[in-house]
Amino acid sequence: MTSSENNAGTTIRNLRLVDGCIEAELTDGGLVSVPIAWYPRLARAEVEALNNWRLHPGGGGIRWPDIDEDLSLDGMRRGAPSPET
Repeated sequence: MTSSENNAGTTIRNLRLVDGCIEAELTDGGLVSVPIAWYPRLARAEVEALNNWRLHPGGGGIRWPDIDEDLSLDGMRRGAPSPET
């Protein structure tokens, strides 16, 4: 996992799905990357559903409505996998 320094005002600006990872581009220019395999619902999802994501209001997390999955920036920074793993 890579991440930027812990900056309380930093939020997610954009998201990419690259080489089996979720990469969150941050407003401070940093990047947080976590393996999709840490999140079983995302790992089992079709590409179309994975590509249908929304930022939480304020940019503190990501929502996949088709999968009913949410990830927080805080959890990604801590390297916290889903309890389902």
